[in-house]
Amino acid sequence: MDMLKKVVFLDRDGTINLDSADYIKSRSEFDFIPGSIEAIRNLTANGFASIVITNQSALARKFITPEELDAIHAMMCRAVASGGGKIADIFFCPHMPDERCECRKPAPGLIHQARQKYNIELANSIMVGDNVKDIACGRNAGCGRTVLVKSGKDPDVENKLKKRPISADFVAGNLLEASEWIIANRT
Repeated sequence: MDMLKKVVFLDRDGTINLDSADYIKSRSEFDFIPGSIEAIRNLTANGFASIVITNQSALARKFITPEELDAIHAMMCRAVASGGGKIADIFFCPHMPDERCECRKPAPGLIHQARQKYNIELANSIMVGDNVKDIACGRNAGCGRTVLVKSGKDPDVENKLKKRPISADFVAGNLLEASEWIIANRT
């Protein structure tokens, strides 16, 4: 299998779609953040594979069924495809925060699953997300770069990240701005 050299790992809630304190439990609650479909289209057109990496504890909390999560993801992929982009795959953690699994961000397990499946060169990969856990996940996995987007539900996320021993390579207002930076700074 050929190695995927240009991969962008995307958080879902707060990065691609609007996040909710009550979790996204159905297709009707899933709303794209303006510009996110265009961002994935632009990444696809420039040779980047977009892989979604998302914590979905709503499964463990029994707020959503696996079938409904699959339906949400299928709808998201169809909408992105109809906008000219492609989501190569989706990896999700179904566990609660206290389960101490290897796949819940900031742990790198989901990215490592993707790396194994697709033979991804992590040093050339980029993790994009809306919170500190996403940036830490990218760093913990060995991604070459990370991008923080401020489109999530935490208006103070940039200051919280500054208090940590890790940093993002770029801070963007949303995924569209992040994609423009990624494309302009591709290696």
